[in-house]
Amino acid sequence: MVNVNINGKDVQVEEGTSILNAAKKLNIKIPSLCYDPDLPAWASCGICIVRLAGTPKMLRACCTAVSEGLKLITHDPEINRARKTVLELILSNHPADCLQCNRSGQCELQDMAADFGLRQKPRFRKILKDQPVDDSYEVIVFDRDKCINCGRCVEACQVMQNVWALEYSGRGDKTVIGPVAGVNLSESPCVRCGQCAAHCPVGAITTHNPLEEIFEKLADPELVSAVQIAPSVRAALGEEFGLPVGAISTGKIYTALRMIGFKHVFDTNFSADLTIMEEGTELVTRLTKGGPIPMFTSCCPGWVDYAEKNLHDYLPNLSTAKSPQQMQGAITKTYFSDIVGAKPEKIYSVSIMPCTAKAYEARRNDTMKSSGAQDVDKVLTTREFAALIRLAGIDFANLEESQADSPIGPYSGAGTIFGATGGVMEAAVRTAYKLVVGKELGNLDYTAARGLENVKTAEVDLNGTKVRLCVIHQLSSVEPVMAEIRKARDEGKEPPYHFVEVMACRGGCVAGGGQPYGVTDEIRKQRAAALYQDDKDCEIRTSHQNPLITKIYKDFFGQPNSEKAHHLLHTHYEKRALYKD
Repeated sequence: MVNVNINGKDVQVEEGTSILNAAKKLNIKIPSLCYDPDLPAWASCGICIVRLAGTPKMLRACCTAVSEGLKLITHDPEINRARKTVLELILSNHPADCLQCNRSGQCELQDMAADFGLRQKPRFRKILKDQPVDDSYEVIVFDRDKCINCGRCVEACQVMQNVWALEYSGRGDKTVIGPVAGVNLSESPCVRCGQCAAHCPVGAITTHNPLEEIFEKLADPELVSAVQIAPSVRAALGEEFGLPVGAISTGKIYTALRMIGFKHVFDTNFSADLTIMEEGTELVTRLTKGGPIPMFTSCCPGWVDYAEKNLHDYLPNLSTAKSPQQMQGAITKTYFSDIVGAKPEKIYSVSIMPCTAKAYEARRNDTMKSSGAQDVDKVLTTREFAALIRLAGIDFANLEESQADSPIGPYSGAGTIFGATGGVMEAAVRTAYKLVVGKELGNLDYTAARGLENVKTAEVDLNGTKVRLCVIHQLSSVEPVMAEIRKARDEGKEPPYHFVEVMACRGGCVAGGGQPYGVTDEIRKQRAAALYQDDKDCEIRTSHQNPLITKIYKDFFGQPNSEKAHHLLHTHYEKRALYKD
């Protein structure tokens, strides 16, 4: 521990702590634009400068570690003038179109300008580069003119995700951030995870706005509307409306969706239960009858995109089970459409997801049209859903709660924990144990799969067979595990793992690229804890015990992995180049 004095106040912090984080211990906020707790300190913006007490020397607080006896001043007229000048220079190269920007009200630059009282005519001449907007992707939009070169998106893409779709080019005032090699995002190695947008402090990287289309479709008398909500949305949406972090708002969401105009309100948690039946059966079949091992989960579209571009030799190892979103879309336009007597093409199927890659997944290949029509017609992120609620004039925080519609809405606790890293693994273990051993797992809380370690490993005894498990989140964690797996293969040894869960985003879906802005590890933990509590509060906590899952197999599929199930609930993968020609 080291002792530091900041603004005349003493504080003791761990050695290596940055000045920025040491100041937080004293409830002193040092402004910064380029810093993000998820990313390495980059020190590009210069707004976080502080002064060494008694000297004119300035230090950048985000990347300077404290030392014993250090005395610092974080705020004085000279420091404030310097910060204000830096901010004015950034604003001179930034559009003043806050009314049209979808980050207005949630923009760190806008907030900081207000904090510094920058309401007057700017001192510096506007210098805009007038660069084209890249809207080549299904969801993600890159407006280069709004980029402030803070580097957060590049660090998220390269360091967190190991994707390397974004880079710096040029020098000095000619420096720009954009897709590698000057191509469009759709031609780059981008996997659509949306972490660039989640970490961008301004409106440079955002998402398309599909809200008008939603209202138009809901008003069409010839369409039957159906909507699903992903597990993690219920633990994050409330933050957009002033509810505490991690507040479960499932019942309010159902009510809001009906008020917006959706006729049938379902829950993706139901199809998460369905996914466990299909994926769990597939795993048991591979272990007992042979098949590519380890088997990788397939519910994360960012991970699937990454695998199709980077892991061509292990594509057969991905589970063929579709994600819960796509299973829900398929059964909505087959099983449910039969019940209501509507043709698949006359059902307007919408999903509310934490993820920007889900829009791509809905159109990834022809298996996403297993109903004969597009199984999921439109995908909204959590942030877009919040905007839809506001546009509809709904006071979300004060809504009464309601229930999801049957027969493809009610879910088990296993379905809801899909939203946290390790949740798919935990849910699968609960059911795989029953399938193999013939009895229920004693303690359903499989805590070995929980937590924010980048890679977690565990072992479960399935009737004398030791099944080795691995949980990965954050794509930069994939390659070390793959190196371990390939090494065993090349040496002719048994794979180190039998079953591997991969989530592209840190923390899993609770921190997906479409979730409310400003996610930290503490927020990830609180959202995950809320899902685990939702699981505990469920009367049924295993997928195979959900009576409506039993019913859909009895009435429609016959059994897990049946021919009909394979047609509607399974997919295939293909090798794709890193760069699109």
